[in-house]
Amino acid sequence: MSAAVAEVRKLAPRRVFAGGSSYGGRQTAMIAAERPGLADGLLLLSYPLHPPGKPEQLRTAYFPQWLTPALFVHGTRDPFGTIEELRTAIAAIPARVDILEVPSAGHDLKQAARMGRDILARMLF
Repeated sequence: MSAAVAEVRKLAPRRVFAGGSSYGGRQTAMIAAERPGLADGLLLLSYPLHPPGKPEQLRTAYFPQWLTPALFVHGTRDPFGTIEELRTAIAAIPARVDILEVPSAGHDLKQAARMGRDILARMLF
């Protein structure tokens, strides 16, 4: 365990969850991959798998080092990646990961505001 992870664990001795929306979620996941043990779980809202219209520019190079369980909350109309593209990409993540689909939602995930119970239930593994 790195010194930074040990310091966080002193401040937060219980379960630690981290997350973010879009680029914030991507940055959170990158830090978690670099520092395993920093968080017990990740909540990633609208993960930007690739730039809109550029599916060949995947943002997944660090996925094989990712050891923190994660829940992706993703709209079925998100231009930053389809549900199918996301399912294919997360197969490279060795940690336990899941996707909660938000029907008809785009990148803004407005419909997810009514899904709090579902999100919480999935986060508590």
